[in-house]
Amino acid sequence: MKSQADVFINRELSWIEFNKRVLLTGMEKEYKILDKVKFFSIFSNNLDEFFMVRVASLKAQVEAGISKKSIDGLSPKEQLTKINKEVKKLTNLQENYLNNELNNELRQQGVILKKYKELNENQRNWCDNFFTSSIFPLLTPLVVDPAHPFPFISNLSLNLAALIKDREASKNQFVRIKIPTKNINRFIQIPNELIDSNYESSHFFISVEDLIGNNINTLFNGMECINYSFFRVTRDADLELKELEADDLLLAVEQSLQKRRLGGDVVRLEVESDIPKNILKLLIESISIQEEYIYFCESLLGLDDLNQLTRINRDDLKENLLIGKTHPQLKNLDSPSNKNFDSIFKILRKKNILLHHPYDLFKTSVEEFINRAADDPLVMAIKITLYRVSKDSPIIAALMRAAENGKEVMTLVELKARFDEDNNIQWAKQLEQAGIHVVYGIIGFKTHTKIALIVRKEKGRLRNYFHIGTGNYNSNTSRFYTDLGLLSTDPDIASDLLELFNYLSGFSKQKRYQKLLVSPSSMREKFITLVKREIKNAEEGKKAEIIAKMNSLVDPEIIKLLYLASDAGVKISLIIRGICCLYPQRKNLSENIKVISIIGHFLEHSRIFWFCNNNDNDVFIGSADWMRRNLNRRIEAVTPIEDCALKSQLYELLQTYIKDDYFSWIMKEDGSYEKYSSDSAFNRSQIDLIEN
Repeated sequence: MKSQADVFINRELSWIEFNKRVLLTGMEKEYKILDKVKFFSIFSNNLDEFFMVRVASLKAQVEAGISKKSIDGLSPKEQLTKINKEVKKLTNLQENYLNNELNNELRQQGVILKKYKELNENQRNWCDNFFTSSIFPLLTPLVVDPAHPFPFISNLSLNLAALIKDREASKNQFVRIKIPTKNINRFIQIPNELIDSNYESSHFFISVEDLIGNNINTLFNGMECINYSFFRVTRDADLELKELEADDLLLAVEQSLQKRRLGGDVVRLEVESDIPKNILKLLIESISIQEEYIYFCESLLGLDDLNQLTRINRDDLKENLLIGKTHPQLKNLDSPSNKNFDSIFKILRKKNILLHHPYDLFKTSVEEFINRAADDPLVMAIKITLYRVSKDSPIIAALMRAAENGKEVMTLVELKARFDEDNNIQWAKQLEQAGIHVVYGIIGFKTHTKIALIVRKEKGRLRNYFHIGTGNYNSNTSRFYTDLGLLSTDPDIASDLLELFNYLSGFSKQKRYQKLLVSPSSMREKFITLVKREIKNAEEGKKAEIIAKMNSLVDPEIIKLLYLASDAGVKISLIIRGICCLYPQRKNLSENIKVISIIGHFLEHSRIFWFCNNNDNDVFIGSADWMRRNLNRRIEAVTPIEDCALKSQLYELLQTYIKDDYFSWIMKEDGSYEKYSSDSAFNRSQIDLIEN
């Protein structure tokens, strides 16, 4: 009998494997240097969020005495032990590469991180003057003594800890200084005219903490700094929200955010590898952290800030990712001379449109759809769900304009979108002030679905137009995330969307839908039915195949069913960017299942579900992954694609990913991954999609 560990991969360890792929991608020689820097920054930012949420949750379970085991049979404590071991391996790998190969390659390309001790007199004078004028006023040294308890260390802040000798009092004092990285760049550029360089396009930087450390004595007149070191803490940032007890959800989320800003327990302490023992001892005692959660760093702390270097104006050092064209069916809409509001709706009355961002421009498709609706005098109403939106959202602006134009506008704003709560609260308030009906969804569920519905009066009756997508209505991320969307007037799906919006606003108890797969009501049941049908077809000798592309595969019930399908002879191809708790290619378990992960310039975010059904294909796109949270605890919508031409497009797209031999990583039967290796890569999915 197989153990749970033989059947399921641990969720957290699978995520670490994903982040390892991000790191290793940044170490590949084929990428330009600033793109490598970007991957290193993403790797570190991913780790920060992982500790703030996943590690924090496991630590809380251990401290509460909860021993609930993971799907692979590990206790919370056992998972934490494995997590720390694996993460420390990866951070060591990152630091070694950064300190050697990456730093050398940056230097060769004229991007140089200078040490203060390497500067000549003129350069030091400039840096010292910059410190005096632009940094010194922002610093607040806080002493620790019986009258001044150890100060609160905010989440992800960079800090300096120092021992200062007071000659008059004949004693040493511990001092903490918070580095103001939010008010000043982490990397300060030294003017080129001060540098002897053969390259006009060179860029020279010094880190803000290096500059502060070497000017520390100016902060303590009459005293002497004995030694100092930098440290950084990561805190529990998971939002605790008692929705069922909240009379006002907006107020409840705001209050929870205030608690988050104050900070939860420390879940990680990052220190320099050469930190003095006396400073480390004081930090451990003051922060109350166990040794296994201390990370000794050989490089800069907070490497997510490396992203600042990617803003250097050097097109030769990074790929131009601002790509995309107007969808062929919409190409006349962006003409300045086109004032015909009816044009986009006339197109959709004739045919459905499948969008693929960023290859199809979001601006000239989804934004255009909402903008036309906002200004069209025949549009009566607009309904939309917002999960994550950009800071200066054109979608929000269009919705406000629509309300000003007298249209009925209903917007669901998901206040609980993790780390976007504050942004969404501000948008919700602005939308309400603009006269828009704002709702916050169903208590106990996150609304993650990406849907928009336009109601238009045509020839005396109402017609519905809609967009259903796999990604957020976010103009910024639409340039870097691959997502799909359907623009259509299908009356059955439009009817389902009306029911879903009524459900979200609290005026419907709808459980069944004509075509849409909606969680938590019908989606799980439908996917199970579709997989079981493939099993039945295989057993009857008919053609049976499943292709699915998503972000994560975690749900145990779905995984078990896929194993049964494999055993029955169903060919299964899975394109999973992130977490995959299923073992592929295992004898007597999953011999017919292959799993690949695409890691490239764009973040693969689209979800596609393709079921062969003996060549009478059923195809779906939508917002849900095969995870418990998506199927059980979120409001999600997945739409069928019934247009034969669009089905063919999606099948070809899936084949493009499956054939990829450049960006793809192949999952092995033990759960690890290896990069696809061939003498020459002929199938480069993301590049091929740009060029086609």
